[in-house]
Amino acid sequence: MTNPTATTPTANSSAIIVFDIDGVVRDVGGSYRRALADTVEHFTGGAYRPSSIEIDDLKAEGIWNNDWEGSQELVYRYFEAQGQERSQIALDYDTLVAFFQSRYRGSNPENWTGYICTEPLLLEPRYLENLTAAGILWGFFSGATRGSATYVLEKRLGLQSPVLLAMEDAPGKPDPTGLVATIEQIKQRYPVVSEIPVIYVGDTVADMYTIEKAKALYPERRWIGVGILPPHVQETAERRHAYEEILKEAGAAVVFSNVEQLSVDQIQRLVINSSHA
Repeated sequence: MTNPTATTPTANSSAIIVFDIDGVVRDVGGSYRRALADTVEHFTGGAYRPSSIEIDDLKAEGIWNNDWEGSQELVYRYFEAQGQERSQIALDYDTLVAFFQSRYRGSNPENWTGYICTEPLLLEPRYLENLTAAGILWGFFSGATRGSATYVLEKRLGLQSPVLLAMEDAPGKPDPTGLVATIEQIKQRYPVVSEIPVIYVGDTVADMYTIEKAKALYPERRWIGVGILPPHVQETAERRHAYEEILKEAGAAVVFSNVEQLSVDQIQRLVINSSHA
């Protein structure tokens, strides 16, 4: 497989693209989200399994990018609805995480056999090669663990040591620290004009809030949020439209149904439009 990082971009690069991974690079509807539902069901004694829409509603709050914490929160909310105080609920976070991981990765930490093994990819290496050929710099900032993110980027997509900031490397979204650190790593790897526009591509409200916070903290740079509709919300036109509106309200300049629709031409158009904003 060819390595999309083989062509070195020049100092004339027009933009830096930072991609989220879950819902953008890979479909996690049957993996992370399934593991989340399994976990909530397990720790409520089989009494409650959140629907896909209920998980979306939680994530629309903009602070539950971490699926372990999201699982815990839904367990707490279930028991609160039954009249219990959180202080009364015997829920060990480490035990919850271990259960989640047993579903997502599998029971053997050295040989993954869990839901992660069946995740459909949402982009092809050729797409990244086209960006590189056009002089566009790119990297990844994800709330996934480094092991999970590396698995999809290197093992599945065949990328060689891509720029990656993962869960262990930065505070959770919508804190923009990891996004900024990703940009710094890209700038260290390639010669680049320091203030070229940054496009962050994500599928959640937290992703869009991250770019909005970056705008507030670093107004000297142009920041552009691009929303991607994850596959699970595209089952009906009504749900698709509702999710698109949520992303736009959270700050997305444009929303696509697949990341590869963010073509070189589209990137150039977004950069031009941002200069006139």
